[in-house]
Amino acid sequence: MDIDVLRRFRFDETRQGYSNKDTILYALGLGFGSDPLSRDELRFTYEEDLRAVPAMVNILAHPGLWVQRPELRLGWQKLLHAEQRFDILRPLPPAGEVIAKYRVTGVVDRGAAKGALLYLRKDLRDADGQPVARVSSTYMLRGDGGCGMFGAPEPELAPLPERAADHVLRQPTLPQQALLYRLSGDMNPLHASPELARQAGFDRPILHGLCTMGIACRALMAALCPGAPERLRHLSVRFSRPVYPGETIQTEIFALDAGEIRFRSRVVERDVVVLDRGRAELLPAVLAASNEMEVLR
Repeated sequence: MDIDVLRRFRFDETRQGYSNKDTILYALGLGFGSDPLSRDELRFTYEEDLRAVPAMVNILAHPGLWVQRPELRLGWQKLLHAEQRFDILRPLPPAGEVIAKYRVTGVVDRGAAKGALLYLRKDLRDADGQPVARVSSTYMLRGDGGCGMFGAPEPELAPLPERAADHVLRQPTLPQQALLYRLSGDMNPLHASPELARQAGFDRPILHGLCTMGIACRALMAALCPGAPERLRHLSVRFSRPVYPGETIQTEIFALDAGEIRFRSRVVERDVVVLDRGRAELLPAVLAASNEMEVLR
């Protein structure tokens, strides 16, 4: 990695128009619609009174395979998605146009043997220039330790309480879940090609980490704010293990004070935690109903 080139690197502004069909396809990729008679499920999968899943801000206006830019000299082959955060500044409409501005906010060098952490931020706004969301991604660059550092890291995600969860929800995934989810934009062949998955060290194609995060978002809304996605204002997770399509994801939710929620997700069949140190914030119901969501700074 050329740390000086990376520090100066600037992204082109990214625009994306999206339709009701795109919003429904994203929700189907997370498993919404498994009960086609559920009114709460239909809010995300049927065009009448359609709502967007808040986690959709993760996938809109993707910057492309920028990590493969030759001048950056990043060891992208050894890149892992370590953490993801998003803050909703105003509810995402089910159709429209968004504009994304990306920037690398920092690199933390953990040493030649341990790699480096890269922090990427996306500021998302609508066609009128109004802020919609702030999205932060943390990537582990396993082959780029010892290259130097700049900027500042994201706040560390804290461990979960050592007690029983307040809510536990199980959601099965489909064997074809990754093939469906990738139609929302992440066409990485790791999630479709058995041959490439084996080359990467997996028995078979794995589920996208952001799909697993979206499934956790679905569980949180079902347990805490059914039918009111506008109440969810923040979500952050650490990706700890991969999920194989067809496995069952169990999300364990811990309610704390002042609207803060902690959670983790595990695969039931293998009893392994796949999302850890999760955190969510909910807007109070009265404020959400008045459509007065404040813009975070």
